[in-house]
Amino acid sequence: MAPKQTVIIIGGGTAGTIIARELSVKLDRSKYQLILITSRPEFLFLPASLRVLVVDGYPIEDAFMPYDKLFVNGNGTVRVGTVAAIENNKEGKGGRVVLEDGDSVQWDALVLASGSTWEGPLAFPSDREQYHAHIRSWRQRFHDATHVVLAGGGSVGLEIAGELKDVYPNKKVTIVHGDEHLLNAIYPTKWRKNIGKRLRSRGVELVLNDYVEAAPESGPIVTRNGHTIQDADIVVPSRGGRSNTSFIKSLIPSPVNDRGFVKVEPTLQVQSHPGIFAVGDIMDWQEAKQFAKARSHASVVVANVLTYLEGQPAKKVYKGSPELIIITNGKNGGFAYLGLLWGLTFGDWFSRTLKSKDLMVPGVRKGLGL
Repeated sequence: MAPKQTVIIIGGGTAGTIIARELSVKLDRSKYQLILITSRPEFLFLPASLRVLVVDGYPIEDAFMPYDKLFVNGNGTVRVGTVAAIENNKEGKGGRVVLEDGDSVQWDALVLASGSTWEGPLAFPSDREQYHAHIRSWRQRFHDATHVVLAGGGSVGLEIAGELKDVYPNKKVTIVHGDEHLLNAIYPTKWRKNIGKRLRSRGVELVLNDYVEAAPESGPIVTRNGHTIQDADIVVPSRGGRSNTSFIKSLIPSPVNDRGFVKVEPTLQVQSHPGIFAVGDIMDWQEAKQFAKARSHASVVVANVLTYLEGQPAKKVYKGSPELIIITNGKNGGFAYLGLLWGLTFGDWFSRTLKSKDLMVPGVRKGLGL
């Protein structure tokens, strides 16, 4: 009997878990073994983590969920560890994943779903005891602060502001953002202006076209353009994440571009590495990095991994996804955009129904088999 081929997925976030679950259904366990390598022992659902960080008493289990039921009929294994490097065999097929503890795992097909790295409150430690302490610390810091400054007016900054105003309506909150409107130019200016107007109506102050370079330990904050924020006692980094691709540069040739993204073919195979696939935030693709796109990426990769293992050329191609974003404004409101037709925008009822009220947690738990 021929030895089993090994399919490895690196990254236990949204895209990685969707792919792992679907492959666990489709791969014959007598021929293949499926391994998910993740740096933390639990799935971290980032959209719920912002409410967890601000709202004392909000269940931490809504953001951190077990992998126990991820694989259908147990057809797969979770390996907790941090990847240090990827090696490809000289003959051109397969290779090994090298972990920081010195161990390594051979692969015949490899999926890169390593997502983003974050700073500030979203830089959760991997250890359970440590991330619980991290959450307690941020909850206390938000509670004690009289003036919170959010350095970045993307979705993270907006959602933290909304959570803060739900819990502490009289607390001073300021967003400093490096564009003339919140978010970025992917979205319609009119919609972005309306978001700013609605946040101001909740008492959130906006400092636009400006940046917080570095926050002093005490005293006033002076922005890049010389604006002084006198009474801030906490500055929260709320910029977007950075693609987690440093370990991928070890591949020869390296598929990582100068901006840190992985170059892919339309089949989502990594350029010059047909047995390796990339999805999610790390892809070099002209689209916003969004949770909503994970399933579209995953469907392409699952189909093409299966044909690759059978020695057939990849058939399915990724043609992009409509831009879709729902930003919470606390648990009862929000702002939504769907990039179809002329660009559709929605307000509180739509956002609350689809995301803000329960943060989509029931659907995510179902996707993990829970």
